Amino acid sequence: MMATRETTVNEKARLFRSYHEGLLVLPNAWDSCSAAMIERAGASAIGTSSAAVSWALGRPDGEQLDREAMAAAVHRIAHAVDVPVTADVEGGYGAAPRDVAATVEAVVAAGAAGINLEDSPGPAGSPLHSPDAQAERIAAARAAAARAGAPDLVVNARTDVFFHQVGDPAGRLDEVVARAGRYAEAGADCLFVPGLLDLDLLRTLTAAVPIPVNAGSFFAGGPTVAMLAEAGVRRVSVGTALAGAAYTAALRAAEAFLKNGDLDATAGSLSPLDLDGAMRRPAAG
Repeated sequence: MMATRETTVNEKARLFRSYHEGLLVLPNAWDSCSAAMIERAGASAIGTSSAAVSWALGRPDGEQLDREAMAAAVHRIAHAVDVPVTADVEGGYGAAPRDVAATVEAVVAAGAAGINLEDSPGPAGSPLHSPDAQAERIAAARAAAARAGAPDLVVNARTDVFFHQVGDPAGRLDEVVARAGRYAEAGADCLFVPGLLDLDLLRTLTAAVPIPVNAGSFFAGGPTVAMLAEAGVRRVSVGTALAGAAYTAALRAAEAFLKNGDLDATAGSLSPLDLDGAMRRPAAG
């Protein structure tokens, strides 16, 4: 099935789900135009980056936007492209299962075919939700998606054991494996472990858990998609990397213009007509 703007959210979720049968390379967008550019580049699906969405709206990362603002951003992104969009909903905008349910209902209404849901309730150093508490939140997300008409919504369960360096380093992989099993039982479709890029550990993890593993390729010089795939990873996302590249290019071009009075640093850029056209193309039929 080829997605169009008329494809239902659940049909897009079903299509997005099918991509996890092989290797899914998932660039992350932060607004309508970045999503349109990623689609033009050939992406089969797009993830949102909660941090980059927040930056674009003048806020720092870490649930500094509320549910309504994030859902509105997801709506703009999902309706700018035909491919499925999965929404980074951070920790769900509230600790209780009912909070997660309300968030899922909001992003499904916005057009999301999937979500990322963290087991971290706050900034680095905060204790993670217990496996049982997070499993209840995942089950609430699953039930809310069905009520909202998207039972095939792809739930990517993010665990921050490595990202927040929780506990004894020697026991972190075992903790992730245990959480993965509990999260899968509750309805998670895949597992995201930011902060884990050790290929040997990823091989062990992907062999031990019952659901596909998402790894983040966030910086130049890190493991390539091919290396991660060889380690058994089935989904590779880039987080804030594309937004960081775009903002860095803007910084460097502005610095050069202010210093030299020319725009040589913008050579090769897309024209205003190209960008305007990306925002005005007719809906596919």
